[in-house]
Order: sequence, then C-alpha cells, then structure tokens
Amino acid sequence: MCGIIGINSSKPVSATIINSLKKLEYRGYDSAGIATLSSGLINEVKSEGRVDNLEKNSSVLNMEGTIGIGHVRWATHGLPNSINAHPHSSQNVSVVHNGIIENSTLLKKFLVGRGHKFKSQTDTEVIVHLITENLKTENIVNSIKKTLKALHGSFALGIIFKDEPDLIVGARRGSPLAVGYGPNENYLGSDSYALKSMTNKITYLNDGEFCVIKKDHIEFFNEDGTKINKKVLELSSEEEKYDKGDYKHFMAKEIEEQPVTLKNGIKEYIDNANNDINIYNIPWEKNEISSITLIGCGTAYHSCLMAKYWFEELTSLDVNVDIASEFRYRKNRFKKDSLYIFVSQSGETADTYAALDLCNKNGMKTCAVVNVIESSIARDSEFVLPIHCGTEIGVASTKAFLGQILILYILALKLGQLRGDLEKKVLSEKIKSLKELPKLVEKTLSIDSKIQNVSTTFNEAKGSMFLGRGFSYPIALEGALKLKELSYVHAEGYPAGEMKHGPLALIEEGMPVVVLAPRDNYYKKTISNMQEVIARGAKVLLITNKSSDEIVSENIWQTIEVESTNQDLLPFLLTIPLQKLAYYSALKKGFDIDKPRNLAKSVTVE
Repeated sequence: MCGIIGINSSKPVSATIINSLKKLEYRGYDSAGIATLSSGLINEVKSEGRVDNLEKNSSVLNMEGTIGIGHVRWATHGLPNSINAHPHSSQNVSVVHNGIIENSTLLKKFLVGRGHKFKSQTDTEVIVHLITENLKTENIVNSIKKTLKALHGSFALGIIFKDEPDLIVGARRGSPLAVGYGPNENYLGSDSYALKSMTNKITYLNDGEFCVIKKDHIEFFNEDGTKINKKVLELSSEEEKYDKGDYKHFMAKEIEEQPVTLKNGIKEYIDNANNDINIYNIPWEKNEISSITLIGCGTAYHSCLMAKYWFEELTSLDVNVDIASEFRYRKNRFKKDSLYIFVSQSGETADTYAALDLCNKNGMKTCAVVNVIESSIARDSEFVLPIHCGTEIGVASTKAFLGQILILYILALKLGQLRGDLEKKVLSEKIKSLKELPKLVEKTLSIDSKIQNVSTTFNEAKGSMFLGRGFSYPIALEGALKLKELSYVHAEGYPAGEMKHGPLALIEEGMPVVVLAPRDNYYKKTISNMQEVIARGAKVLLITNKSSDEIVSENIWQTIEVESTNQDLLPFLLTIPLQKLAYYSALKKGFDIDKPRNLAKSVTVE
C-alpha cells in the first residue's frame, strides 16, 4: 500500500527510481509519480495507473537531476488520478507520503487563510504547503520538526527542496521507512525490498524520527530535533530473484509453491534427529504464561482463528483472538501472564503494528509471526518466529497463509509439550504426521480440472456461502475472502451450525454453497447442516477428505476430496481447493489476479 523511493546521487536518478518503483508494485497502487531537481527547479511527472504508464511519458524519458523522489499511490483521499498522484509540489517543496493525515481539513483551512492554493483532493498536499509556510521563518530541520508536530495521523515522508540540491528528508510516524547506504549515493525507501537492488546496508527509522540524506552523509534526528545515532544493518547481499517462470500469474506460482513453503518451515522448526520441536529460545518460562491473545488483520486474522482451535486442543492455555484494528481502541485489561502474538505477512501492517506498540507500552510479552524478519513488527517484538515462505507477490495471500498456520501449529505443539499438556507419544505422532504434510499438499494440488468446472457457477451467482464447523470454520472464512478479493462477487463465510439463526434466509434455488466437511469430530453435524441448505435449493460443493466411508447425504451438486491426515492438519488440505476456486473464477472473468482492485499487499494505513 503506497511505496516511496528517494535517491540522492552523483549521477542521473530518474531511470533508477522508475526501476525501484516497479519493485514496489506488489504493494498495490493506482497511480505513480516522480520528481527530480535540476537547474534549480522541481520537475514533476505523474500518471494514473501502472508504473509502465509513467515510464512511457516522454517527460520522464528526458528527466534530468541527480536527486529525486518517486511514489506509487493507493488512494485514500481523492480519486486515483494524475492530479491526486504523488509527488505533490509547491514552487519550493515536493513531497511523497504513505499514511493518512487525520487533521488535514483543519490544516488546509489554516493554510488557505495564509494564501496557499491547493490543486488536489489529497491530505498529502497539506504537508507540502505546511513545510513551505514554515520555511518562511525556519531552517530546514526546524521547519520539518515544526511540521511533523502539527500533523495528526500516520506518515512516511520523502521530501526534496528547490533550494537544497543535495538533500532529501525522510520522516516516519506509523508507516515504515528505511534508509540505504551506497557509494557516492544514499537512498530512502518504504521497505528494504526496493532498496536491495542498490544496497544491502540499511537503517530503519523508528516512530517520530526523521533524517537528512546527502550523497555522502546521513544525519538522524528524534522528534525534538536532537541528533541521534542509528545502527546500520547488513542484509543478505544476494538480491532475491522472483519471477513468474512458466506460470501466468504470481498467485498460480505461489499456490503451487506451498509444498516447498511447508518443507522449509518444517525443516526450520522440527528437529529430525530427536523428533522434537526446534524452538528453544522462548524468552519466558512456562509458568509465566497462562493466556494467549492472537492478533491479525484479514488473512492473518483467519490464521489467528485457526490457531485458537489448536491452542485450545493442544494446551491448557486460555486463548483469545482479536482483529488488530479493534484491539487498540478497546479498553484492554492487560495482564502480566499474557502472551500477545502478532501475525502479519509483511510485518508492516499498520493496525497490527499499532496493537503491538500498545502492548509494548504496557510492558506485555510479545511474539511476531512474520514473513519479513527485518520488518517493523519483527524488530519491535520480543520474540520472532519467521514463516520462511519467501517473497509473496500476489496481493491475495496463499503460501503465506499456510506458512502462518504451520508456525502457529508448531508453536501450539511446543507450548503443549513445555506445559506437560501433551504426552510424549502423542507429540511424536503429531510430528510424524506433520512431516508427511508437504507430500499430501502436493497431491491435493492436482484437483485443477474439477475446480475449473465449478468456478463458472460461482461467477454467475449473485452470491455464495462457505460453511464449516470447528477446525474448518476459519478455512471457510478464508475461502470466502479469497473469492471476494479476486472475483469481486459476494461470498460469506459462516459457521455451519449458525445457518438456522439467520443466513438460511439467503439460500435460494441454485445458490452455490461450499460446505467443508472433513471426516473429523464435526463431520456428522456438518452433513446435517448441509442437508438444510440442499433442502432449500442450494447447489452444494462438498469438500471433504478421502475415506472408505460413503458420504451420508443425497443431492450434492459436486464433491471434491482432498488427501487424508489427522484432523489437526486437515485445514491445510482444505485450503487448497478454495484458493484454486478463487483463482479460476477470477481467471475466467479476465481480472488482474495478482493486483485485485482497491487492495494492497502491505496495508500501511489504518
């Protein structure tokens, strides 16, 4: 969600900025822009749509300047068009911004009263004019300090100045921002992924900090304007190469990569020699934790819901699950014996980071389950469990979801072991089944033809339902979310046992309903609920696991069988057909599968 690049160099920067913006396309955006300084002027070019549109602009091809900023924008204030695209510039200042300025209306009123004229509908343009106003009486550092204090909300900023041809300012509150170091040039970026093609030496700004970036020197300041020292981190020098290969979309590739994702996670966390779980560095004693709260957004929230069932099944801990955007605004009663687990693919999800920050301020125990180990959530958590799934480009998460629930399941096993809630024999059997999981997922991936056939029915319907009980309920929610994200059709995930308490009124002749009914403890009850929707004319797609037992129901429209394993692990297998259903539904509609409309990979605003 929005991406920032800034480069201060001794050579022209426009082409490098464009290439770096392409590496930020995975975040989700609807417009792009670039601004450079040359001949004492700010040169700004912006376009609606993809970076390719920006690159084709003849003005970009002829852009000069050895200092510049670029941006891909995900619209919050104002329509996604070239006028509202970033950068936003006055005669003296140009700004790119990730985040939301909550008091922009009041600030704009003040600035209009001072004679400033606005061109866009954005909150960001307020920052431009506020800095311009403050520069009338202050030097750059003081004008930035004064501006930041006036802003309410979240921001990551990249700023250049007409009268300062060797200076970029970066500032952060809430939204992530990184600084990169290179030979005779330095960089600013919203994440390290876009900077890694240029450098492996990175510094991350903390909340409230800002920096002044020159070609050969970088200074850091806290929110009071006092100079501070920052650590330089060295990332892997090998730039990760990730392309679609022979696949039509990144999402298709990422679905097929899931057996490898699971193998990597199991290899990292399972000790084959001792048939044990390789998590030995938990920073708390077992008697220091009596409850767990799992926190996430979107797909990560569904991972948390899934984990709740496992923690309750495998440990004697009290378990709660919270949506991050709700958690931070409630009156939480923090307890010292609680562990708060934060789940995020990017590690930069704004609401989840804010919840973590609240927990840290209250002295709570915190753990991060993330895919990006250098992310804000990872850096600010006491304990980090990486999911090791590699770069995920598709906005609709697939392999990261399986990576998240894998690590959460392994953590539940470990805590059950440490607390004496799991017998050694039972743990050993569960680890054995876990090692077999990648092969079972690989076999389950071969269901393409049947999924392709049923996807048309979901496309043609005005809505659909996804039903499950117990371990299958969070997977039903995730399946409905995937269909919504990719095919733009209404889909509702619901506990199968709750149908008669309202949603049954929506069932009508021909409506497609996915019923997740694996042969687990909930099977017979779920089949009974399925009969209720069949009796009202629904077309039921039953997803279950292979078994010698016959399915005790009639009038089922279609049945898909996944492989069989113990009931703890069946959710991994049930997820696969739902991912493929969403993929093929979107494919038949001709939609942009890797970049669905209005959505972003890394949600860095509230």
